[in-house]
Amino acid sequence: MTLDINKIRADFPILKTTVNDKPLVYLDNAATTQKPQSVIDAITNYYMTFNSNIHRGTHHLSNLATEAHEAARKAVQDYINAEHDHEIVFTRGTTEAINLAAFSFGEAFVQSGDDVIVTEMEHHSNFVPWQMLCWRRGANFRVVPIDEDGELRLDILESLLSSRTRIVAFNHVSNSLGTVNPARKIIQMAHDAGAAVLVDAAQAVQHVEHDVQALDADFYAFSGHKMYGPTGIGVLYGKEKWLDVMPPYQGGGEMIDLVSAERTTYNSLPFKFEAGTPNIVGPIGMAAAIDYINALDFKDIMDHEDDVFEYGVQRLQEVDGLTLYGSAKHRTSILSFNVEGVHHYDLGTLLDTSGVAVRTGHHCTQPIMTSLGIEGNVRASLAVYNTKEDIDALIAAIHKSMSILGR
Repeated sequence: MTLDINKIRADFPILKTTVNDKPLVYLDNAATTQKPQSVIDAITNYYMTFNSNIHRGTHHLSNLATEAHEAARKAVQDYINAEHDHEIVFTRGTTEAINLAAFSFGEAFVQSGDDVIVTEMEHHSNFVPWQMLCWRRGANFRVVPIDEDGELRLDILESLLSSRTRIVAFNHVSNSLGTVNPARKIIQMAHDAGAAVLVDAAQAVQHVEHDVQALDADFYAFSGHKMYGPTGIGVLYGKEKWLDVMPPYQGGGEMIDLVSAERTTYNSLPFKFEAGTPNIVGPIGMAAAIDYINALDFKDIMDHEDDVFEYGVQRLQEVDGLTLYGSAKHRTSILSFNVEGVHHYDLGTLLDTSGVAVRTGHHCTQPIMTSLGIEGNVRASLAVYNTKEDIDALIAAIHKSMSILGR
């Protein structure tokens, strides 16, 4: 089957919006995706019909909310093919998921003189928490560089791995370059050295295959809002064997078993890591987003996005004075570029006057920008509802902006 893109676009109310009297061309999906009506309805339905706190109540609304919340956990488990639903820990987003893993794994397993490995390609949320862990524990912070194509130097990773390596953290898909990293290979390399692995999947779960058991990932972190769900909800998947022995990240209600002045014991998984009243509606909205994705054929989603992406690469390369960043063999969804003599912020602002929404700056990846020798760039990023017509509108807006600037 092929996707009916017109029907898909009709599912997203905000795509009918006009910006500066122009039809909205939304190309900022790596920052956050838009929401289909079904997700909006699921959120509204919760607040209108069974809004209540969960787990601790015995009344009807609490039972309904608890059932919906835990059904969402099962939906996430199925979506990423986790072995157990208690391996799904709900967080506020990818950033909190990684911070949780870095703190709790670090407390249990990282000592002075140990090595923690990340890559130059990471979003700050998968770089700084591990750096902080190393400062806190006296461990060595190792960074794998990228090559001129925007691919990880796996030869250097190999040289860094040793019996001292406790964990390797890397992204499945780069939010700045669109590079799709060879996740299974990297995980196997780390495991062969006796190290655990965390995969930042914020840009992966909506664009590429994401079977955590096939990957053999120890930890897998992602957000709802980048996969057509609401903001404020994320997931840390962790293998049971790790989560069982890691200490809690936060203390409070729900995460406890018994509390006394002498000692406190902790709740079972996953609740040990979910202190306090959670974002109850977040998982419900995320589950609705998963339902939406599952109603489509995921291979068709990937094929469509790859087709639009390749068209975008072709059209951008036709623009005089434009530099497109990243030429990895396997890329998806991200088109990052600069135009000679034009500041990326100015270009992004001018594109907005044509109704084209992009992101400008360093995209929370300053190590990448340093490697590229730039301060920032313009990033156009794709989702399932984007079309070649959106790319054409971007190109026309670039030419118009260059004309305004006398380029």
